[in-house]
Amino acid sequence: MRVITTIAQVREAVREARCDGQRVGLVPTMGALHAGHETLIARSVAECDVTVVSLFVNPIQFNQKEDFEKYPRTWEHDLAVCERVGVGLVFAPSNEEMYPRPMMTYVEPGAVAEHLCGRFRPGHFRGVATVVAKLFHAVEADRAYFGEKDAQQLAVIQSMVSDLNMAVEIVPVATVREVDGVAMSSRNERLSTAERRAAPVLYAGLLAALRRLERGEREVRWVREAALEVMEREQLVRLEYLEVVDAVTMQPVEHVDGAVRVALAAWLGRVRLIDNVGFVPHGE
Repeated sequence: MRVITTIAQVREAVREARCDGQRVGLVPTMGALHAGHETLIARSVAECDVTVVSLFVNPIQFNQKEDFEKYPRTWEHDLAVCERVGVGLVFAPSNEEMYPRPMMTYVEPGAVAEHLCGRFRPGHFRGVATVVAKLFHAVEADRAYFGEKDAQQLAVIQSMVSDLNMAVEIVPVATVREVDGVAMSSRNERLSTAERRAAPVLYAGLLAALRRLERGEREVRWVREAALEVMEREQLVRLEYLEVVDAVTMQPVEHVDGAVRVALAAWLGRVRLIDNVGFVPHGE
């Protein structure tokens, strides 16, 4: 496994691999790797000849400087994970390498980023889309792997790649969960014992909404009601949003007549968690 820190180096390594007829996969991460990341990486390793994992905590996607500074950096652990899973290249650029001068050009994701997390984290998805575009240009991979847990992020990236004719295939990977249903996230480590005990109620609420959809309910207000009835039982949860949105555009819907995602964000103490489930009506 090679660790590379410059764009020039990663471009050269990837171009050499592609000249040899090898398929290259990219897994963009901000480090603090957990089992969810491992699943993404393992999928790329299984499907591609060379896998590149980027480790870069992107400053322009954080709304608050404090959150950026507190984001966990687990360098030795992350390298060990990458080596164990079979990564060929680790791309770990510095801030100066990725942003050598103040940015003047950004990727604006548009309507797909307006609702859900975009409403509460202004500028976040602009930062995500911009850094991912920079990684795509630096790494020039054939495929890039993203988790469905971050459904809106995935939709933003898919929209960007389609609209800007980027030559990379986006591969969605199903959410990886703990035994009790909590979606795996580096943020889970910041939960207190009581908060972690309460966290499964989020997925339980989503499953209640999904069951109502599967039984034929199509009016969103009643789908939301099913989830809220479950989550309101847990006093430690402060719900930020619970929405049913079009699975592609991330626009809220009032009546379900196509593929949707039931998505939420909630606070447990000072920790913000997101989760979602997908639903496709029969025949879609």
